[in-house]
Amino acid sequence: MSALQRFFIAILKPIILGLTVAAILLIFIPEFRQGSGLNVDWLKQQNDIPERLTYHEALSRSAPAVVNIYGISIDNPNPNSIFRNRSTERANLGSGVIMNGDGYLLTCYHVIKDADTIYVRLQDSRTLEAQIVGFDVITDLAVLKVNADDLHIIPQVPNTGIRVGDVVMAIGNPLDLGQTITQGIVSRISRNGLANYFDFIQTDAVLNPGNSGGALVDSNGYLVGITNANFKTRNTTGRVLTTVDGINFAVPYELAKRVMEEIIVSGTVTRGELGFDGNALLERKGFLITRIERDGPADIAGLRLNDILLSINNTEVGGEDAAKALAMVADTTPGSLLTLVVDRGDQLVTLTVVVGAKAS
Repeated sequence: MSALQRFFIAILKPIILGLTVAAILLIFIPEFRQGSGLNVDWLKQQNDIPERLTYHEALSRSAPAVVNIYGISIDNPNPNSIFRNRSTERANLGSGVIMNGDGYLLTCYHVIKDADTIYVRLQDSRTLEAQIVGFDVITDLAVLKVNADDLHIIPQVPNTGIRVGDVVMAIGNPLDLGQTITQGIVSRISRNGLANYFDFIQTDAVLNPGNSGGALVDSNGYLVGITNANFKTRNTTGRVLTTVDGINFAVPYELAKRVMEEIIVSGTVTRGELGFDGNALLERKGFLITRIERDGPADIAGLRLNDILLSINNTEVGGEDAAKALAMVADTTPGSLLTLVVDRGDQLVTLTVVVGAKAS
């Protein structure tokens, strides 16, 4: 065999070997035939667990700021009872949210109403006595204060921008079982016939007794509301209240923060009031006046029953605008002047009214 033949054989051997290996790879590794490159995942362990979707980090930032609240009240003994010398201690259960480093907390007023002593249990197991700074019956909010260091403050943004469909989580102490998280979405943002001065956040995140006053947070852990109540309806006899699953409410953060700040400064919340009631008309713009408080601001200004209120300070009244106009009155400083335009028997009448004060 000549040297040239040996040379060609030496070249052909690796070529033939390479083609053979390539054919084997094409047969047993389909990715090469599809042009997708080599997927080496098959070299890894087959029991690898995919990364799960979680809100753990968001809750780690917010949950430590939600506290358990126990409102203790002492019922005086009944003089007609055989146990007339015994007092009864009653505890009301709820939750609260640490809002700042000065020790101010938000909770629901009904949680601490009539309480003689209020205890706050932090998530680090500290138990503190709290003082009532003030409350607002209309929003069912109360401000408490504790004296303590190293408080965990709930994450907050000036404007939550909460929307229908956003994922939210309710943090509280239902039935005194310990801190519990429930998750849902924002179902609706409206008054729902429950309030005339603000919009509730409606959610399907489950709330149970003890959740009231807790935090409603978004998927990033920021506070969007103070959990307030679940919807109840009466049975056919009208006597027993039944909870409706999946309909729960929270006071929006922006309003709760504003109420808290006003209570801290003045001890109460004062809203503007004109002293009338009515119904928004469906077929046209306007608000039909059905009740006027005697000697109230509207009465003194000359508003009459069956007047149709068309605008307040050039803001039209009717439909959704009616709620906005009434909210505007509530936000007006008592003593200010407002201009009302009413339709009275097809005649337009302009009235100037001095806004009264509606205390919380």
